[in-house]
Amino acid sequence: MGDVMNLGRFLSEIARRRADDVGLVWGDRRWTWRELDTRVNAVVAALKARGIGKGDRIVVHSPNSNRMFESTWIAFKLGAVWVPTNYRLTPGEVAFMGRHSGARAMLYHPDYAQHADAVKAECDDLACVVAMDEAGKARPGELAYEDLVEEGRGAAPWEEEVSHGDACWFFYTSGTTGRPKAGVLTHGQMAFVVNNHLCDLMPGTGPGDASLVVAPLSHGAGAHMLPQVAKGAKSVLPAAPRFDEDELWRLVEEHGISNMFTVPTILTRMVRHPAADRYDRSSLRYIIYAGAPMYRADQKEALEKLGKVIVQYYGLGEVTGNITVLPPELHSLDDSEMKVGSCGYPRTGMEIAIKDPEGNRLDPHDQGEICVRGPAVFAGYHDNPEANAKALKDGWFHTGDLGYLDEEGFLYITGRASDMYISGGANVYPREAEEVLLTHPAVAEVAVLGVPDPQWGESGVAVVVTHSGQRAEARELLDYLDGKLAKYKRPRRVFFWDELPKSGYGKVPKHLIRKELFDRGELVEGETV
Repeated sequence: MGDVMNLGRFLSEIARRRADDVGLVWGDRRWTWRELDTRVNAVVAALKARGIGKGDRIVVHSPNSNRMFESTWIAFKLGAVWVPTNYRLTPGEVAFMGRHSGARAMLYHPDYAQHADAVKAECDDLACVVAMDEAGKARPGELAYEDLVEEGRGAAPWEEEVSHGDACWFFYTSGTTGRPKAGVLTHGQMAFVVNNHLCDLMPGTGPGDASLVVAPLSHGAGAHMLPQVAKGAKSVLPAAPRFDEDELWRLVEEHGISNMFTVPTILTRMVRHPAADRYDRSSLRYIIYAGAPMYRADQKEALEKLGKVIVQYYGLGEVTGNITVLPPELHSLDDSEMKVGSCGYPRTGMEIAIKDPEGNRLDPHDQGEICVRGPAVFAGYHDNPEANAKALKDGWFHTGDLGYLDEEGFLYITGRASDMYISGGANVYPREAEEVLLTHPAVAEVAVLGVPDPQWGESGVAVVVTHSGQRAEARELLDYLDGKLAKYKRPRRVFFWDELPKSGYGKVPKHLIRKELFDRGELVEGETV
């Protein structure tokens, strides 16, 4: 028997209470809560009939759609583990996730057949592959999603019994080893996260509200979607396959959007677009931004345009966004009335400590590693004891980020212990690009690092030392990354140096490389990479 509610019950309950309310919008299509729950229950029954059940990993590779939305609840109700991937990843990267997670099933958008083939080639225990095709088509040996909906239609609702520590989601986050790590999110943990989001990020959210989905459901936007379902607020998916500011502002007016989750670079683009003044945006109460620091000038621009509706939080996948919050009332155009540069105070039920390398708590304003504990902390990394030993010690989750707390407990992030940079809201770990570039026959040494970029927040550049007597062109090296690394992970520019600076320990200090790039004039402050 289980000891906590299966998260899938959020959908079951709202479908019982508000069956005929619209729960999901995608383009000109609408689904009521009853329709969504009926479809989910049908696919649950069809997959159960094929032996997919508790603890099985279900890889899902798809951009946002109604089926992507439904896949979350299918996995939860089965007691299985939802393993969503970033749809921009290469087939090889997705195949690694399939193999590493021990995938038993895969659901994929038909535009990504190569990714499905790569997963099938790597996963011996794959019991079924489902094409999420609008027309109900499937390739030989595969299943069609809409066929499963029809097959299981009328099935009795089902939620597997689960315990607090049972996994519900493998949240893949890139690691400094060059391979992604799977953060294990559990039913008990995520129940707390849902309540915490509602308490701290968007209080008062309910059936009359609507949430605009402007980021992939595979990551932060997926976590943001769960409390919408729990409280009966409809989710609205843009129809355009690419980011379209005019459509987003039109949807805000059309659906009375009250909240959305985004990243600073996207929010700034939306604020600066002329469409922001063409549509009624008075329904907006919470525009939640996270994933990277926001430049103060951009923050002021958003406040001037939108008013006090922006909410900042700091959090990682391992704590599902639950570290700090800076609510609307603590944002101000007046620097003297705002904690400028702070990402907020601890989330309800969470505790933050700044620690030195020996694990001692530091005093206010002393910089150290940001550590956090509380019910939102994940269960650990799947099949990665080394990473668990480093990240989970002394009862705290060690973020790898550096910062300090002030006397009132507000957190300021000053840097990252790792070399990760954030480009367009996506975490990028340079080691992945470095490892690929080092396989090029001309490359002897390489350092990839993030540098400021007015458009993307940060962008990657590569500094390369070639083998003696060898030559390579920048375009040649960038093209070499095609098919080996997702586009957002690739550096945008390549510089060739005779040597890289080294520390006394033989390490390459990237802060020195960054400084030298500007000192040489190869990079110019404010210039788009």
